[in-house]
Amino acid sequence: MARKKKVYLVDDDAAVRHALGMFLEGAGFQVIGYASATDFLDACDAVQGGVLLLDQRMPGMSGMELQSRLAQLGVFLPIIFITGHGDIQMSVAAMKAGAVDFLVKPFDNSELLQSIRVALRKTAGKRKEWKRKSEIEQRCANLTSREREVMAFIVQGMSSRAIAERLGVSNRTVEVHRARVMAKMAAGSLPDLVRMAAMCQSCWTAVS
Repeated sequence: MARKKKVYLVDDDAAVRHALGMFLEGAGFQVIGYASATDFLDACDAVQGGVLLLDQRMPGMSGMELQSRLAQLGVFLPIIFITGHGDIQMSVAAMKAGAVDFLVKPFDNSELLQSIRVALRKTAGKRKEWKRKSEIEQRCANLTSREREVMAFIVQGMSSRAIAERLGVSNRTVEVHRARVMAKMAAGSLPDLVRMAAMCQSCWTAVS
């Protein structure tokens, strides 16, 4: 049986939490409600996947303040704002900060469902991207310091001869390092290695 997708609903209005919770659960989601942004913030360590449905105007911390705080903490959830007091400037700011959508109450429930589905698709894509980057970081960690140095020169487009002159070693030595870099990084080609380096620049030694 497929696990239900989670929707974290943060709204200070108990009636809204109840109504949306009932609707979304009927649509097949697992809904977890919070009465304030700080309540969610206190529990966010346990958050795993899903979508954050977030009211903007609440007592204490606002929705956009929570959005900013989560980004600082490295908690990345697709956010859909819901508010009865929105304006264009506010919605633009929220979207620029990474929100998936900004819905003004009262909104159509079908519109909300569509936004949630879009958010979940984006989450799936981000998860694949994170997994790929994590794999590349692990491969980079297995390189020696000299191999990282050679990799940095390779992705800059330098030839083995030029790298050898730069490092003061033989061309054969550079070729050995190049082969080891390609093997350890599981790179099938130079463009493949360049793409990996672009995804994880901190893994290889920057040289001037």
